[in-house]
Amino acid sequence: MVKTSDERPAVVLLSGGLDSATVLAIAKNEGYTPYALSFRYGQRHTVELDAAGRVASQLGVRRHVVADVDLRVFGGSALTDDSIGVPHHATADDLGSDIPVTYVPARNTVFLSFALAWAETLGSSDLFIGVNALDYSGYPDCRPEYIEAYERMANLATKAGVEGQQKLKVHTPLINLTKAQTIERGLALGVDYGLTHSCYDPIAAVACGTCDSCLLRRRGFSDLGLTDPAPIAAGEQV
Repeated sequence: MVKTSDERPAVVLLSGGLDSATVLAIAKNEGYTPYALSFRYGQRHTVELDAAGRVASQLGVRRHVVADVDLRVFGGSALTDDSIGVPHHATADDLGSDIPVTYVPARNTVFLSFALAWAETLGSSDLFIGVNALDYSGYPDCRPEYIEAYERMANLATKAGVEGQQKLKVHTPLINLTKAQTIERGLALGVDYGLTHSCYDPIAAVACGTCDSCLLRRRGFSDLGLTDPAPIAAGEQV
């Protein structure tokens, strides 16, 4: 697939969650033609893929691809290994500083590599990812130094890069924003957060309200004096 002369193609990693939906809106607002990339990677919360489809439709993308890569064969994470339970807490203040068991080994490296391959075929030099180094769960592949290192590597890894046709940029517009600031940005750009899904351990496709991701999301809305518009399990919203 070759880009047309009137577009600036960018591959946007779209999980279906709050952050990735915001990043998609930002990419569009900056004038990029978004190609959304989601993954069916063996995650227990596959309901997020339904949310990714809703977000892609609402915000408008040139194409939405769901790639299959089964990380369950390795396990090692509460998201891909049924023998490891997803932690639940009463409030976001209970979250520890250690890397949690919901970390999926090398997930962002795998995802960015797929995005890099697609970007090369699109004639694109731009990848967007919703990593955050403030209100996040402590994942090592969400840090600025990781993104910088990946970008350096990626520019050595492709035919387009070696031949000077591609100068890859990994855009991380949320990396220094709090969850509340991310929500503010998204609302200003028309994101419907009721379409998104962030929960690691959903109950019948409804957010549990007590996993790390739910708690950080809830705190973001609360800091703005807002209620999360996405459905949450009965009795869990506080």
